[in-house]
Amino acid sequence: MTPAKILIIATSAKQMDNGEATGLWLEELTTPYYAFTDGGADVTVASIAGGKIPVDDRSLSPEGENDASVERYLADEDTQALFAATPKFTEIDTSGFDAVFLPGGHGTMFDYPQDPDLAELVTTFNAQGKIVSAVCHGPAGLVSAKAADGSPLVKGRKLAAFTDSEEVAVGLQDAVPFLLESRLKELGAHHVSAPDFQAFAVRDANLITGQNPASATKTAALVMDAIAERA
Repeated sequence: MTPAKILIIATSAKQMDNGEATGLWLEELTTPYYAFTDGGADVTVASIAGGKIPVDDRSLSPEGENDASVERYLADEDTQALFAATPKFTEIDTSGFDAVFLPGGHGTMFDYPQDPDLAELVTTFNAQGKIVSAVCHGPAGLVSAKAADGSPLVKGRKLAAFTDSEEVAVGLQDAVPFLLESRLKELGAHHVSAPDFQAFAVRDANLITGQNPASATKTAALVMDAIAERA
C-alpha cells in the first residue's frame, strides 16, 4: 500500500510587530511529525519562506522537562537538520499530497493569514476533499481560504483553535494582529473548545483542528484516523 503523503507547512515569522521574538511552538510540529512518520506516512516539512524554521524560545524548557516529542527531537540530529533547511512550500508540487498540517506558534499570526499562496493551497485541498488540519494558532492559515462558493472556508464549520481567553492568559492579546477565536467566529465558524490549556481536537469531515499545544497529539491522531478511513 502506498503511504499517505502529508505536507506540513510551518511559520517563517521570527518577530511580532512589537519587536518581540516569536516563531513556531516546537511541540506543535514535533508531536505530529513523529506521529505521522511513526504511523508510516511520507511527510514533507516545508515553511512559508523556506530555510530554518524559527522556534519560539518559550516552547523550550530545560532538557528533561519538555514534552516527549520535543525531548526526542532534541536527541534527533537528522530531524533537527530537516527543520533547519526546509523548502519554501510554493516550490513543492503539492498535487500528490493527501493532507496538509499547519502547526502553530504565535509566528503564524504574522505570516499565515497574509500569504495568498497558502490561502490558495488550503482552498484547493479543501475543494479536492483532502485533509486540512491545524493546531493552536495554526488555524490562522484558514482565515483567508475560501469554500467552493467563495465564502470563507470556515463558515459553518466546526473547529478548534487557541482561544481568546488563552491568549489573555499568556499576556499576548495586544501583541497579535487579531484574536484568532474571534476572527474565526466573525468568519462564521462554529468554534468549540475545552477549558483553557486542556487537550481538545475536533473533526468536521475533512477539517481537523486542535485548540492548543496540549492538543497536538489528539489532532495528529484524528488526521491519522482520517487517512486510515480513506485507505
